[in-house]
Amino acid sequence: MTKKTVLIIGAGPAGLTAAYELLKKSDEYSVTVFEESDCFGGISRTVEHNGNRMDMGGHRFFSKVPEVNAWWDELLPRQGKPAKDDKLLGRNVTLQEGGPDPESEDRVMLRRNRVSRIFFKQKFFDYPITLKADTFRNMGFKDTMASGFSYLGSMVHKRKEESLEDFYINRFGKKLYSMFFEHYTENLWGRHPSEIDPSWGAQRVKGVSIMAVVKNALEKQFGKKDRVIETSLIEEFSYPKLGPGELWDVTAEEVIRMGGTILKNTKVTKIRKGDDNQLVGVSAVTDGIEKDYDGDIVISSMPIKDLVAGMNDVPEEMRRIAEGLPYRDYMTVGVLVNKLNLKNETSMKTVGNIVPDNWVYVHDRSVKMGRFQIYNNWSPYMVKDLAHTVWIGLEYFCNEGDALWSMSDSDFAALGVREMVNLNLIDSRNNVLDTHVERVKKAYPAYFDTYSEIDSLIAYLNTIGNLYCVGRNGQHRYNNIDHSMCTSFETVKNILNGVQDKSSIWSVNTEQEYHEEKK
Repeated sequence: MTKKTVLIIGAGPAGLTAAYELLKKSDEYSVTVFEESDCFGGISRTVEHNGNRMDMGGHRFFSKVPEVNAWWDELLPRQGKPAKDDKLLGRNVTLQEGGPDPESEDRVMLRRNRVSRIFFKQKFFDYPITLKADTFRNMGFKDTMASGFSYLGSMVHKRKEESLEDFYINRFGKKLYSMFFEHYTENLWGRHPSEIDPSWGAQRVKGVSIMAVVKNALEKQFGKKDRVIETSLIEEFSYPKLGPGELWDVTAEEVIRMGGTILKNTKVTKIRKGDDNQLVGVSAVTDGIEKDYDGDIVISSMPIKDLVAGMNDVPEEMRRIAEGLPYRDYMTVGVLVNKLNLKNETSMKTVGNIVPDNWVYVHDRSVKMGRFQIYNNWSPYMVKDLAHTVWIGLEYFCNEGDALWSMSDSDFAALGVREMVNLNLIDSRNNVLDTHVERVKKAYPAYFDTYSEIDSLIAYLNTIGNLYCVGRNGQHRYNNIDHSMCTSFETVKNILNGVQDKSSIWSVNTEQEYHEEKK
């Protein structure tokens, strides 16, 4: 029997999920995966530097999709015994009966406490904002009163939601919007919220509002157990022992074990279309040499912009829309320090009594920093010397080729360290033991410019019967890992069942339901 050839562009979550699912569920397909870089996971990769590991962007593993949770459990079973920091602190943690011991095995998912806060005026605020004494004390009487009246005003006078600014003000009022959303959003996207489509808010923060905060506080107060838990309110999540990239390293191993081929350092440059509007294969460059690969099916997780640019015989209008799709790029500098100035004033125990946050949103207009991660709190195995050092990831949002992106690694690291001093995270650069810089292109598909016309582009791409677009960049949609995987689940189901209608693939995460809402 001659196998059908499936070419998969990209070895991130969507691409590797598609390869794994096809090979596991059928022996009728030959699978080749093309990966431009030398590692797996895309933005979900883990970078190792001098024994310390970095998570590109911060990734909580939490999903309301049973199929995704079962998939994760199969490849990286949940911990059955306490991790290193659990043991040091005598901390209770959710354990899976019969699960692996993270102290002796690497293929394991840890269970971690979720702590994400806002850093504003050198004070911590819960994310999202909660109604408790600390919040009002940190805000001060004047801002608290202004926020309350502003919110009441937004309840009376609802704005027509034509932008992300309208979306936020309707849910939080203008004062809280200006304090906790406006600057951060503009820093993230490089555009003011008034220029951004409100659908981004509908996808990412639907359900989070002052009313949701009030409801959550009341239900906690009265001990209601069967409440809906919004994403930003979940208290525990899973996390690979060695960072998010470990899951995709393991998946790649399984793909190869099942007979799949993965070509690293291989960039797809052309998507070749035949006379019948069907794809006949791709062309890819390895070590400067371009080679044609013929295929019956192409699954693409590469940015739509690049996919269309590399395709022949595309109508000019479709090419224009694709060329105009915007992205935001990302830079991070890992900074190893001997101590942090931030005091742990929570009830959560940590090694070295550092603050317990996984990541912190920086809302200080005096710095360019957008967020910082504390890798010690993601996994104790991310840090070489857990007892004596703190491994921080400073995150910056930029556009490829701009002034920030074009800085040398040493200058960028120096900027990050200066801003840490500026924010009083550390006393001086003398606290810094090591640094490492990483850049990620097209990390965040953005919802402005020609994005408003994307439905026309999707309709065109759907006329190419043997092309399937999956994942965050493959669909130009700000998906989390689980939804990126779900696009590949749906794709494989369509391929195996001979289904031509691709609406189930494109409808993943468009149900206007909060992306990590758990019922």
